[in-house]
Amino acid sequence: MTEILILGATGKTGSRIVPRLRALGHTVRAASRSAATPFDWADPATWDRALSGVRAVYFVPTETLGLPERSEFVARAKAAGVRRIVQLSVRGIDPEDGGTPETEAAVRTSGLEWTVLRPCWFAQDFDAPDFFLSDVRAGTLATPAGDGREPFVDAADIADAAVAALTEDEHVSRVYDLSGPRALTFAEALALIGEATGRTLVHQYRDAAAYASDLMRAGYPADDAEAIASFMDGIGKGHDDYLSTGIQDCLGRPPRPFEDYVRETAATGVWNP
Repeated sequence: MTEILILGATGKTGSRIVPRLRALGHTVRAASRSAATPFDWADPATWDRALSGVRAVYFVPTETLGLPERSEFVARAKAAGVRRIVQLSVRGIDPEDGGTPETEAAVRTSGLEWTVLRPCWFAQDFDAPDFFLSDVRAGTLATPAGDGREPFVDAADIADAAVAALTEDEHVSRVYDLSGPRALTFAEALALIGEATGRTLVHQYRDAAAYASDLMRAGYPADDAEAIASFMDGIGKGHDDYLSTGIQDCLGRPPRPFEDYVRETAATGVWNP
């Protein structure tokens, strides 16, 4: 079966994609800075070793990966014999003129078989140690999202879409915008988590500049912190208050509801203070 390179193999999507592919009989090369296949965006010497001999790649750029670096990686992948690349992108980045977003251009103009997945915010951000988890445990989450609504998508759905795109031909040259089945405010999402855990959880408004400073104090690089704060501010302005059909289009089934994620995650005890 196909040998497939999964970048960010320990992340929210990669850690779910790897076992799914292996269950289908594929040989998987799981790559990250701490994985058996070392991969570091800051060390291009690791790229060629990770790419050698693989036929398909799950491409997960970081928020701050520069456009020349993206182009260089895709070019190296093609030179190494990669035939298919599936990029995890971001929903809502279509340029107004209908052209190819710069962040996806290297993939979509590469001459390789390609698929782009554009998810909105993950449901799993609420139990991510590097994101909302500590605030949920503390009982108060402060963000710039205000009363804006977000149709949180389950990382399991993203993983299923990625596996399909990596292994099935009908997804080549497709862009899938991925969302959950309904949009929620952060207060509504926290209320569902609170109901499942027997706690009272509160969402408070925090302006974007202050929120970015909070992230930097927590260890985020400045560019990443500002990018995340900007996306969160966009939620507050209503930019994400719409549903997408990508899960249904790609997988032929509806996306998982946020309530299913909450019920399963609450049972693990991860949100207990």
